[in-house]
Amino acid sequence: MYDYIKEDILFCMFYGGVATMSLIASCYLLFRQGNAFAPDITSPVRLRRWTAAFFAAMALSHLWYLPIVYVATSDNLRIAYLIGGLLDCITVIPLSVIVLLTMLQDRRRPLWPAFALTAPLVVIIVYYMISSHDILIPMVRLYLLLLGIGYFIYIVRASRQYGRWLRDNYADLEHKEVWMSFVVVATILLMLGFYATDLGGKAYEYIVQACGILLVCFLLWRIETLSDLSIQQPLHLVSEQETVATQTAEDKVLPPTSRGDISLLLQEHCIDTQLFLLNDLTLQQLAKAIGINRYYLSQYFSSQGTTYNAYINGLRINHFVSLYHEAVAAHRPFTTKQLAHDSGYRSYSTFSNAFKQRMRQTVTEWMQDADR
Repeated sequence: MYDYIKEDILFCMFYGGVATMSLIASCYLLFRQGNAFAPDITSPVRLRRWTAAFFAAMALSHLWYLPIVYVATSDNLRIAYLIGGLLDCITVIPLSVIVLLTMLQDRRRPLWPAFALTAPLVVIIVYYMISSHDILIPMVRLYLLLLGIGYFIYIVRASRQYGRWLRDNYADLEHKEVWMSFVVVATILLMLGFYATDLGGKAYEYIVQACGILLVCFLLWRIETLSDLSIQQPLHLVSEQETVATQTAEDKVLPPTSRGDISLLLQEHCIDTQLFLLNDLTLQQLAKAIGINRYYLSQYFSSQGTTYNAYINGLRINHFVSLYHEAVAAHRPFTTKQLAHDSGYRSYSTFSNAFKQRMRQTVTEWMQDADR
């Protein structure tokens, strides 16, 4: 059945290359201390370890499927194929879900359901190996397909919740968002779909290996460029901004205040001091600076029909507009990149997206209109 694979030298090299690539990526995440892709970013240690385990499982899966190529009888082929599927259900499938869950840093989600949900597959496969009832194979494929769809729905929902949490707590979303993890979900679903619908053949084998390369490259890049949000940046400003209050929230927590009171506190401690220009300013840091509980501050933004991220970006965009008009009036040379940096943006692409979202036009279009 798999003689064409054994005789295809190109596929054998492809197969071995993916296994080697997965193993190298696993060792890199486990043993390298620094970050080769983004040296200034510290990625979550927990995520690195789980991803390394997933890469190791991918490499091992290439080993436990090798007997399929060399067995001669149909019975031995069935046993070898079932053993490979069984080991995948124990390792590769749950670990892929765990990697996606550990990307979401709003809270620590339980990881054991990823293993528990594959337990029925393990039971069915073991029973089939003992009984050889062919009716069980469609059950395995159907359950696997439903499991993939269920995972997809859950990850989409959890990622949307995570995105809302980011906007409610962080001024700068760069190196924090995980919407691109849907690439991983889509790739895994593609592989499960091919398996569940029994679309085998030579093309299928090549597609699986290509998906493996995509997963390794994307995950390695994503893990390396995702910031560890458990690391709190110190609240430090320069010049006149150093006078901002730095008492702990416990020492200076106010009871629930009126919207007007919080608005005045924001004006005094955030706008007048230009605290909003601080890179990576978080809701917790802002609440600490103005002296109220972060819960009350979060509730205030919700009552205003906005998010913390939108509030800070609004102040920064207004600051950029002021800097632009001042530079034009004084006939000073400037670049929009420098003005964006002076407005609290570390990345010009982040500024450009925030500007277009708020002003409903690009920076270039706005400047052309402003110069008329």
